[in-house]
Amino acid sequence: MQKNLDKPAANPLSKDFQRERKLSFSEKLYIPEILKGLKYSFKQMFAPTFTMNYPEEKWDPPASFRGRPVLVEDNGKERCVACGLCARACPPLAISMQANEDSDDPKERYPDFFEINMLRCIYCGYCEEVCPEEAIVMSKDYDIVFESREDAIYDKERLMVAKEDLEDRLEFLRNYKNQQFGQFWDFQEENNIHSVRDRDTDWNTGLSLVDMLEQQKKNDATEASKNWSV
Repeated sequence: MQKNLDKPAANPLSKDFQRERKLSFSEKLYIPEILKGLKYSFKQMFAPTFTMNYPEEKWDPPASFRGRPVLVEDNGKERCVACGLCARACPPLAISMQANEDSDDPKERYPDFFEINMLRCIYCGYCEEVCPEEAIVMSKDYDIVFESREDAIYDKERLMVAKEDLEDRLEFLRNYKNQQFGQFWDFQEENNIHSVRDRDTDWNTGLSLVDMLEQQKKNDATEASKNWSV
C-alpha cells in the first residue's frame, strides 16, 4: 500500500512512532541532564583562554587563509595581462578593469585600471582560481576598515603587493594545484607572457601567423629553469 506523502512521516504524538527515542528514567527527571550541562559550563570556565588582545596582538594567518585579494607586483610591474577572467568569475561582480596595450611591455597587455569593490567582495577566491598568470591572489590581510563607500573601492595602486611578500601564498597555490591535477602542474615564470610574438628573440613583425604559432609551440615546450612541481 502506497503511503500518503502529504502527511508528515514523523508524528511525535504517536506512541508507536518508530524513530522516536525513548527517554530513560534519569532523562525524564531532567535534573541529571541539567547538571551535565552545568558541569560542561564550569569546565569551560576554568579552561585556558586563547583570546588575543587585539589590536596589540594580531593573528598571523596560515598560507591557506583567504584574506583580501591583491595584485602580484613582479619587478615593479603588475603580472596582470587584463584577460578579464577574474571579473567574469567573480560572483558579486566586485572586479572591474580596462585593458590597454603597450608595445614596449613584453606581455603586450596590461590593465589601464583595475578596481575591486571590497564592500562586494565575498573572499571566495574564484578570481585566484581562474587567473592563468598567478597575478591575483588572496592575501593574509583581514584588518580592513573603511570610512566611506568610496574608500572601499581599491584601485590598482592600493592592490599591488610585491611578489616577495606573497611567497607563502604562491607556494601554497603551487602545492594545492599539484594535488588537484596529479603532480604535473608547472608554472614557468620566465615564460609568463600571453602573446603570439616571438619570445626568445626581438619582436619580428615580418613573421606570419603560422610561423609565430610554431615559435609559440617551441617556446612552450622549452623546459623551465625552475620547476615549481612538488
